Amino acid sequence: MLNSLDLDGRPQDTRVVVAMSGGVDSSTTAALLKSEGYDVVGITLQLYDHGAAIHRKGACCAGQDIHDARDVAARIGIPHYVLDYEDRFREQVIDNFADSYASGETPVPCIECNRAIKFRDLLKTARELGAVALATGHYVASRRLSDGSRALVCAADAERDQSYFLFATTREQLDYLRFPLGDMTKAQTRELARRFGLAVADKHDSQDICFVPTGRYTDIITRLRPNAMDPGEIVDLDGRVLGQHQGIANFTVGQRRGLGIASGAPLYVVRLEAATRRVVVGPREALRMNRIMLRDVNWIGDGDIDRAIGNGLEIFVRVRSTRAPQPAWLRGGNGQYEVDLIAGEEGVSPGQACVFYDAPSGQARVLGGGFIHSADARRVTSDRATRPLVEAVRG
Repeated sequence: MLNSLDLDGRPQDTRVVVAMSGGVDSSTTAALLKSEGYDVVGITLQLYDHGAAIHRKGACCAGQDIHDARDVAARIGIPHYVLDYEDRFREQVIDNFADSYASGETPVPCIECNRAIKFRDLLKTARELGAVALATGHYVASRRLSDGSRALVCAADAERDQSYFLFATTREQLDYLRFPLGDMTKAQTRELARRFGLAVADKHDSQDICFVPTGRYTDIITRLRPNAMDPGEIVDLDGRVLGQHQGIANFTVGQRRGLGIASGAPLYVVRLEAATRRVVVGPREALRMNRIMLRDVNWIGDGDIDRAIGNGLEIFVRVRSTRAPQPAWLRGGNGQYEVDLIAGEEGVSPGQACVFYDAPSGQARVLGGGFIHSADARRVTSDRATRPLVEAVRG
């Protein structure tokens, strides 16, 4: 049932740092490893001012959550440290979040938090403490390959899988990271927490945008990047002005509600033009994109990415964390990559991630991914070339 840490040496001689957010998942991870005899050290990162969020359900890494992590550590008998990462979190995550919205994108701050804070800075701290691994409560799994390196694979519980948020993990980081909950369901985790006597066993899950105390992300945008709330025009696909808006940060691609304009047929946000502060709307069919241009691509598949792609690599991609992987072709080279979606996808938004998998379901391997720079409706030209992928999805 459990995903072994797969570490050399005896547990009692093996130090492991556990990233403890104060939630049930990371708390259970720490308790589980302690019960297996590992020399466990718990670390909690204070990431933002916890005053407004101390009693809010769904927050993490602030206020009550720090207290909860400390209480769990005391109960299971492990040393626990709280590190002040507020400055670096603000610079690496919150500022980038605000910049992204100001430029007409829809960011995923969890990805940047994992990449720049937990799996870079915290991992460095874990090494300095003499740990041989950093364990987290993410629902994703790590598998040892024949050459000794490790692969990132989807969690056994598809409803809880968090692989989308971890695509930017590097190969070096994967060798050091462990995910003990990868083969468990959430229900099993909570039951294990009850067996360990953890008070957080029934604690609410954290939200994606954990640092937004009110739940209104526009409050942060207004404070940090007020220009993103400058008024502008709402136009149709032909450029005709249909109305006015109070800031492009209030919109995201695919949005239907809250446009504030009257229309005989439903209209959706098709794209955001930050330079002109225009929100472009159109019918639902205008949302379907077939080609995605990527930036900041990370490859954790076998070998070199350009060799793997060749003239085109058959993969499966996820363009939103809540959507199932779909068949696609990965093309390009020399740092420039694009994805051809076989069936197309609605609501593809710049700033979101496009994550690569080697299979459409099950514990598929994560091959990497990149951030969506732009998308268009150009279709894949060869039906014959895409047939194997379509058939794989059907059955």
